[in-house]
Amino acid sequence: MEKILTSKEREQLIKRHRQERDGRVRDRIKAVLAYDDGYNYSEIAKILLLDDETIRRHIENYLSKKKLNPENGGSQSYLSESDSQILKAHLQTVTYLYVKDICAYVRVTFKKSYTVSGMTKWLHANNFRYKKPHAVPAKANRERQEEFMGYYARLKKKADCKEPIYFADSVHPQHQTRLAYGWILKGERKAIAMTGRQKRLSFMGGICLDGHKIVYQQSDTVNAQSIVSFLDELRKKHPDNARIHVLWDNAGYHRSREVKAHAKKLRIKIHYLPPYSPNLNPIERLWKIMHEIVTYNQYYEKFSDFTEATLNFFKTIGRSKKLLRSRITDNFQILQATLFAS
Repeated sequence: MEKILTSKEREQLIKRHRQERDGRVRDRIKAVLAYDDGYNYSEIAKILLLDDETIRRHIENYLSKKKLNPENGGSQSYLSESDSQILKAHLQTVTYLYVKDICAYVRVTFKKSYTVSGMTKWLHANNFRYKKPHAVPAKANRERQEEFMGYYARLKKKADCKEPIYFADSVHPQHQTRLAYGWILKGERKAIAMTGRQKRLSFMGGICLDGHKIVYQQSDTVNAQSIVSFLDELRKKHPDNARIHVLWDNAGYHRSREVKAHAKKLRIKIHYLPPYSPNLNPIERLWKIMHEIVTYNQYYEKFSDFTEATLNFFKTIGRSKKLLRSRITDNFQILQATLFAS
């Protein structure tokens, strides 16, 4: 490789390295000297514990501008305030898997170059974190959700705590370990046993947010007959014969003639949620709590053990009023899908 430094330049750089107190500047000097000695970017990066792109930028900055000092002694963003606002808005719409792809977007859009480490610092400084997005039905309709929220507010006011309102649905927990995040010793790959077969249970459940009363019933399968049985159980919990309101999704068995006729007989008024809107049914949050307690990172050798743990959850969760009040509310949020960049 052709030398990039004269003897005098090398001598000056070595002298400055001895006198320099800023470790960042010393690293830049070492990178330039090593490159002049024939080392490539990857080799220098490995020695200095930096990345290839940072080494490339340090050397190019020196060769083009004789620059060794960091910008104003610190890590200033290359992006202007207006550029940063545009990028933040873009990242709230498009979710990138890799930081390098964000760097590429910035390079194309703003004609500015960032290293992976530099862009990572920018992301943290602007309150972005690397985490999983939550799943949203692609067909979720914002307008329908807003209409329902207004309808529910009017229903709640009209019922005025005299007519209980239940959010209801079915759930089918499987005899299968559900892997989830947890605190694991650094450097260790923690193994959790998985079951081979995936038999499942079926429950119909409802929750009334006034007092967080829970009604549930286990069945072999969820169909019109089992839902009729669930409505009977719900009526037994309110023997005063006050009208009961039940809100659930548009599943076929929820709309069957048999279910509607039986509900009317029991003075139960049925209301339907908008399609693809699990966010508007608080019972979904109860199912999440169930999975956190029963299935997340839990192994049950026998299906009977899994069944017992699930039933025990439903029998005892009603006592945890503080947990239910904090986790299950009607503070609804609108679901709207965004793009994902891979």
